Amino acid sequence: MKVNDRHVSFYYENDNDYGTIQVEPAKTALLVIDMQHVFITRPKLENPTEVEKANAARWEQFYQAIDTTVVPNNKRLLDYFRAHNMEVVFAKIQCQKKSGSDRSLDQKATGYNELLLPPGDPLAEIVPELAPLEDEIVVSKTTDSALTGTNLRLLLHNMGIDTVVVTGVLTDQCVSGTVRSLADESFKVWLIEDACRASTEQIQQNELEILNNIYCHVVTTDELLAALG
Repeated sequence: MKVNDRHVSFYYENDNDYGTIQVEPAKTALLVIDMQHVFITRPKLENPTEVEKANAARWEQFYQAIDTTVVPNNKRLLDYFRAHNMEVVFAKIQCQKKSGSDRSLDQKATGYNELLLPPGDPLAEIVPELAPLEDEIVVSKTTDSALTGTNLRLLLHNMGIDTVVVTGVLTDQCVSGTVRSLADESFKVWLIEDACRASTEQIQQNELEILNNIYCHVVTTDELLAALG
């Protein structure tokens, strides 16, 4: 079943069974993934080399999307969920060992995905605009999936949650891994396309098409809020 005609993959091109966006607030949680300084705050470069300047230029389109679309829409969703006493949960990448020996293999890899965020590292903190409030759950993970590396599945189950609204970064990495894990655990998942982001628009669109209708339903912030309201 589809709820719209966007991000439709090969598997669903001939499926004309359309449903509506239906969400039961008491059983729904918002899960904000990895909206941390290390991922969504522009690095401050002092006396950058030409290579560093070129790399910063490559990433500028990502940071612009974060600033103008992703953070504002996450804020809108947080405001709504909080105002209506709906559950809000955060996931962030942070190891427990200073050495990072407890990290999963993908976070020990070389290149962009190599991450060492020990306790106390300010880069691991969630940005102030989206900071968790008192009594909102924050799980720390050393995996892409927010379920695989934590007890989040159990926490959601204990709170009576069967539906999860997912936002955050990066769409093709931790967001995708979490969406797939949630689906495998039989949660209903709504992925908010304008409240998540991959490194490029092409990767964003590709991943949304891959996930949509199989592991989740991809909708916009406006569509989700309209269904809730």
